[in-house]
Amino acid sequence: MIKLTIDNRTVEVPQGTTIYHAAKKLDIGIPTLCYMNLGDLKIEHKPGGCRVCVVEVEGRRNLAPACATECFDGMEVKTHSIRVLNARKTVLELILSDHPFDCLICAKSGNCDLQDMAIKMGVRSIPYQGEKSTYKPDFSPAIIRDMDKCIMCRRCETMCNDFQTVGVLSGVNRGFEAVVAPAFERDLDHSECTYCGQCVAVCPTAALTEVDHTTQLIRDLADPTKKVVVQTAPAVRAALGEAFGMEPGTLVTGKMVAALRRLGFDYVFDTDFAADLTIMEEGTELLDRLTRFLGGDKEVKLPMLTSCCPGWVNFFEYHFPDMRDIPSTARSPQQMFGAIAKTYFADKIETKREEMIVVSVMPCVAKKYECTREEFKVNGNPDVDYSISTRELAMLIKRSNIDFNTLPEEDFDKPLGESTGAAVIFGTTGGVIEAAVRTAYEIHTGKTLEKIDFEQLRGIEGIRSASVDFDGVEINIGIAHGLGNARKLLDDIKAGRSDYHAIEIMACPGGCVGGGGQPLHHGNPEIIKARQKAIYREDKNKPIRKSHENPYIIKLYEEFLGKPMSEKAHQLLHTHYFDKKQKDVLLD
Repeated sequence: MIKLTIDNRTVEVPQGTTIYHAAKKLDIGIPTLCYMNLGDLKIEHKPGGCRVCVVEVEGRRNLAPACATECFDGMEVKTHSIRVLNARKTVLELILSDHPFDCLICAKSGNCDLQDMAIKMGVRSIPYQGEKSTYKPDFSPAIIRDMDKCIMCRRCETMCNDFQTVGVLSGVNRGFEAVVAPAFERDLDHSECTYCGQCVAVCPTAALTEVDHTTQLIRDLADPTKKVVVQTAPAVRAALGEAFGMEPGTLVTGKMVAALRRLGFDYVFDTDFAADLTIMEEGTELLDRLTRFLGGDKEVKLPMLTSCCPGWVNFFEYHFPDMRDIPSTARSPQQMFGAIAKTYFADKIETKREEMIVVSVMPCVAKKYECTREEFKVNGNPDVDYSISTRELAMLIKRSNIDFNTLPEEDFDKPLGESTGAAVIFGTTGGVIEAAVRTAYEIHTGKTLEKIDFEQLRGIEGIRSASVDFDGVEINIGIAHGLGNARKLLDDIKAGRSDYHAIEIMACPGGCVGGGGQPLHHGNPEIIKARQKAIYREDKNKPIRKSHENPYIIKLYEEFLGKPMSEKAHQLLHTHYFDKKQKDVLLD
């Protein structure tokens, strides 16, 4: 431990602590644009690049970046001397001198770290004029890159390379031409980008934003020839309230339904219904593989990997294409819902497929890309027409002059709005496999599961392991969130070091609750944990907590699908995967 003085206050910290963290211990805030600490996720980004966090250190001629300078015993630090304040303002003015001045129409206006800092530091004019760097905008199916707004903080690079291990973004060129981009400055849709959106989640400006579908949605809602159906993912209800001043972890399910009705949707449904359907298909597939494996069939592909997360699906199609026969063939709940809505439900309300618009509200940016995949289209018509993020829904509610906080609690429409507690927990890491276990256990053993909550499958650690006793048969389960952790599990499988029977993988920190389309949390683990707790609260309050007991799912199979894994179920609810690495070679 060492002692130092910050702004005439003494603090004791472990050796190796930075000035930034030492000041934080004293509740002294030091501004920063590039620094990022994801706490429990064990990712820290401290390049000292923006220099907005400079402080004065006694005996040092130049100012020191607080986020990258370690404390020493007896150090004396000033965080708000005239010299420091002037230097910070000058640094910010220099950053702004090479930044577009289109704040009024910027996608991040009102939620931009750079804008907030300019207000706090009282920047009212830019004394430095000169040439501005300009770059070609990059439009992909899910993410827009506007590098004119990049401040080279390189948070996105750390997220992409260190946490997700996707390796798409890095600093290229030097000096005035420097930019963060894919290799050879390719567009994202010609790179190995998974569209997980974690780069968007940590970007302090609008250099990285999601593709906005709200204008298209408004047009569809106003079209009297269209039936517009909406589905909402489980993680959305645990985070949407944050956009309206509520505490993280506030459940707003009923208010969200009411808001969607007031926006003009013809039917307000729940993706949780399709999550229950996913368990029926994925759980049956898992039991089939396990039964054959335990019966001596050595050709069975185990462990079976979950397939609900499109960012994760993109990841293994690019990085582990030789293992694409291991994941479940079940589609994600979003896509299952779209397929059922445009067949079973469309028939019930006597509407043609082409006259129905299915919109999803997702915590995820990759879902925007997933909607566009060709295998999820029938004669060019997509099962899900497009997806909007939690952030986009919040913006649309505000734009429509709806007072969200005073809305009454309303229920989803039937039949595709009925769901169980098992479906709700799809929104957090460990939830999909816990939901599957609840159903698979009862189907396999024929016994009633007395203890519904599988605490051993829960948590926030990046990689977790658990064993579940299926009435004398031990099922080994692995869980990972974050693609870097997924890579470790897949490497173990390839090397023959894995003894798992099933593995759940989600691309984002904490699972969907930490998705790239959620209200911005910049990786704050406390916000992610609060959302996770909200998901489990909703599960506990559900009258039915096992997917196979959902009466509307039972009815769907009786009236339409027959049984799980039937021919019709395969046609509508299952998919196949591609070798995208080979596809890129052909494109090149």
